[in-house]
Amino acid sequence: MNRLVKTALLAGAAFGVMASAAQAQQAPAMEAQASTVDDIIVSARRRDEALKDVPVSVSAMSAERLEQTGASDITALQQQTPNATVQVARGSNSTLISFIRGIGQQDPLWGFEPGVGLYVDDVYVARPQGAVLDIFDIERIEVLRGPQGSLYGRNTVGGAIKYVTSRLDPDAPELTLRGAYGSYNQIDLLAQGSMPVTDKLRIGGAVASYNRDGYGENLNTGAEHYDKDVLAGRVSVEFQPTDNTFFRLAYDRVEDRSNPRHGHREQAGVGPGAGVPGSVYDTYAGLGDRNKVTTEGVSLTAQVDLNDVWTVKSITAYRSGDTDTLIDFDNTPAPTLDVPAIYGDHQFTQEFQALFSTDRIQGVAGIFYLDGTASGAFDTIAQNFGIVIGTAGYVKTTSIALFTDINLDLTDRLHLGLGARYTVDDKTGHVFRANYLGATRSPLLGGTARAPILLRTDYTRSNSFDQFTPKASLSYDFSDRITGYASYSKGYKSGGFDMRGDAILTPNTVNGYQPETVDSYEIGLKGSAFDRRLSFASALFYNEYQDQQVTTQVPAVGGIASFVDNVGSSKFYGAEVEGSLILTDSLTANFAVGYLDSKFEQFLRYNLTTQQYEDISDLVVLQNAPKWTGYFGLTWLGEVAGGSLAVTPSVSYRDDYSQFEFPNPVLDQEAFALVDLSVVWTDPSNKWTVGLYGKNLTDEEYRVGAYNFAGAAYNDSLIGYYGPPRTVTASLQYKF
Repeated sequence: MNRLVKTALLAGAAFGVMASAAQAQQAPAMEAQASTVDDIIVSARRRDEALKDVPVSVSAMSAERLEQTGASDITALQQQTPNATVQVARGSNSTLISFIRGIGQQDPLWGFEPGVGLYVDDVYVARPQGAVLDIFDIERIEVLRGPQGSLYGRNTVGGAIKYVTSRLDPDAPELTLRGAYGSYNQIDLLAQGSMPVTDKLRIGGAVASYNRDGYGENLNTGAEHYDKDVLAGRVSVEFQPTDNTFFRLAYDRVEDRSNPRHGHREQAGVGPGAGVPGSVYDTYAGLGDRNKVTTEGVSLTAQVDLNDVWTVKSITAYRSGDTDTLIDFDNTPAPTLDVPAIYGDHQFTQEFQALFSTDRIQGVAGIFYLDGTASGAFDTIAQNFGIVIGTAGYVKTTSIALFTDINLDLTDRLHLGLGARYTVDDKTGHVFRANYLGATRSPLLGGTARAPILLRTDYTRSNSFDQFTPKASLSYDFSDRITGYASYSKGYKSGGFDMRGDAILTPNTVNGYQPETVDSYEIGLKGSAFDRRLSFASALFYNEYQDQQVTTQVPAVGGIASFVDNVGSSKFYGAEVEGSLILTDSLTANFAVGYLDSKFEQFLRYNLTTQQYEDISDLVVLQNAPKWTGYFGLTWLGEVAGGSLAVTPSVSYRDDYSQFEFPNPVLDQEAFALVDLSVVWTDPSNKWTVGLYGKNLTDEEYRVGAYNFAGAAYNDSLIGYYGPPRTVTASLQYKF
């Protein structure tokens, strides 16, 4: 089945090119066409440009496209974007895990940096908690693949995801109401609107409620498991006192009260509730069912067009978040391996940009500043040892960067792009870790007050990191519709301190870990052909990944050893092609195929017995790096009952991939395909919209995360986390 799906996806991409060639001679010019790379406007280089002209691998999805395919949150990007992993983290309902071209970070613990940057209207979102953004009130989402070190800075070694919201209508009031009901008693409600107060001032906002029963059940407590209870909102005020000045003040908040996801035991242990539940969404967890994640932020954007050449822009933002969560790692009623945790973070960012554009030179230069603190505490309750390991700490970060990106039109067809960024990060980390007698909560998490029986870690250290990240590209317009490019870029992820570090088992943890870097080489071809029936973007890339940071945890005598090491290096190469093809006036095909080959050149692992580092690169693989990813969808547009009907069947494919660097046949995910179908009808007045969306129609069971705590001490706790089962949702929307 999966081999068949992969073949079909590759054939679909090839068919797109061949079919367009066959139809090129008789294809009439059409007034209404699917969006092409000539039409799509992106801000990948911090200025609005046609996608065709940007020498960067970018997938851009409009609000209309996301609505047409029934995308509810940004994890839907994974299905339609080649070589991308965008999914909900282990144990949470709103924490984001992102990988692009095999580079990312799946550990959401405070102090660890993501490998894929997330931006909401150019505001950097530093922490993954609450970052599974629901899709509403947006203009488009852009996925930038490959290191974005020059313009987007630290922690974009894999790429960046840009969530771009819509500007308010300056002329007339608007109101949209939407409701949806679906499988597992899903009830989604949305209200969004705006209104002009004067001809210069307008206000707008949106509030959304997402509720759903669990896909499974906690068979121990009777609570819902994999449920959803999210309330999100956004308010903005836009002020345009003159034609060349613009101000936007925006506030957003997300509150997630969904039950914790404890996972599914993948192999049987010993004792009551240690069997393998029949449904992959069920658990026997005994730690509890209380969970709350709250994130919010406020931003002020100011833009002034000084003249026809220069524009200055300021983006000021403050964000904060709090998490109170539980994960029962052993998935049994007993506290064999229970982890209650609290996280807290806040960040202030300020960015100034100066944008300029002349006949031959366009670009941006600026300065970025970040001041943030991430902190938290968690307990590792280990009944078989009769103890709890309490861990707490914080990381304070100050970062400042200077950046520029310039495009020079050497000729009418030949363009040179040059970019650079210099970043300085100052970090202070505090880590406390201690054993307390009794397998109950420690004093750090509100447990009985008692002194530790063994102090494992207690240090405060500071470190500074700096990095120069250049970028260069050369692009050539082979015609008005086809552009080719070659580029080099460098990515950088900051160093830091291991918040789980155990100074008894790994004494070097007090020194922290160093930054990692990626050197990326890419060639691409993008554009449109055959009277714009075919729109495509393609790329070949090669990455050299140095000083790679890898987080691993292994059971050890008296506790769990955590490693965050600069393990060594790896190399990647791959290819991507995506696009759309207008087959007839009513039928359009969308396709995306990604290929990725990755291998560790060096992987240094600390041996707890010999207390030496050993190269075990022949035993490890890159996590979340499937060799093949693909998407193929057909959209039929026609007139039905006087309105417009869009029918979109689609299939997405992901090849085998490993959950961690160490392959595990019990936890790793085999290749799978997801089949979706959406039907959307809009009435002649364009006010009423009715939608029917089927997701995972073949009811595929597939893991999106795992934990591996094998051994008798932790009751062989191998835990898997699964993506959604088959669901069907109906929606009704009305625009005033």
